[in-house]
Amino acid sequence: MYSGSVGCRGCGWSMIARHISSILGEDTVYIVPACCFSIIVGQYPMNALKGNVVHTLFAAAASTATGIRAGLDRKGKEDATVVVLAGDGGTFDIGLAAVSGAAARNENILYICNNNGAYMNTGIQSSTATPYGASTTTDPLPEYKKSWPKDLVGIMESHHVPYVATASPAYMEDFRRKVKKAKEIKGFRMIMVDGPCPAGHKTDPADSIKVARLAVESNLFPLYEVENRAYKVNVKPAQKVPVEKCLELQGRFRHLFKDESGKSVLGEIQAHADQAWETLKEKEGIVSEEYVLTGE
Repeated sequence: MYSGSVGCRGCGWSMIARHISSILGEDTVYIVPACCFSIIVGQYPMNALKGNVVHTLFAAAASTATGIRAGLDRKGKEDATVVVLAGDGGTFDIGLAAVSGAAARNENILYICNNNGAYMNTGIQSSTATPYGASTTTDPLPEYKKSWPKDLVGIMESHHVPYVATASPAYMEDFRRKVKKAKEIKGFRMIMVDGPCPAGHKTDPADSIKVARLAVESNLFPLYEVENRAYKVNVKPAQKVPVEKCLELQGRFRHLFKDESGKSVLGEIQAHADQAWETLKEKEGIVSEEYVLTGE
């Protein structure tokens, strides 16, 4: 990736793209739908990435990647990597049908979703990845998001894809290991990254990594991978951090710290995170049991 970026200070996209490109190398085609990164990477010929960049429609990233993959294979360039760099709006919502189709066909593409929890590039509108309790421009105060986000990893895992994982810029060794692993696997692979967004999350740009780390330590964004339907938790916090320690740094949750009703919502978020963590550990244990693997 070339030096310099038009991304906001503390933007997760700029951080993770630099690491992704350093692993995948220049023999890579990046498919970029409408999202913050379509602005950051720039328009031809001013691409920020030292690779081939194809801009495409909001809903068409996985379909475009499928066509480019077929074209490269036809030319005998099977070793070239085709990777989608998309946000949660183009993955969870507008592009979900195309993503599902590519996953069901097990297309040989790597799909990386930078999940920053809203349509940040177009004005911080709510998406189905927006956390419960968060305020957006389409969930304005005194209201807030009152539904839980989709389980994207679970949706992808149900397609029987070879690899799907979560990652965080606060745990870069784990992040880089997963990108390297995904590069070598054939078939549809997805990595969902927790994307710091100071503008949308209303955080201090200097706190981007701190907030991302607290999201993992509080189990709001657990780090795990599913390889051929076998779950493995990659980071098990030595001491669980209350969710409020992560949320209090984000202005989109500031209304939850003003009165008793807000404390009640914080309690719901804590209970949901605890339950999801226990369910994740059960999934890891179940698929690790010998009788499951051997059929006994």
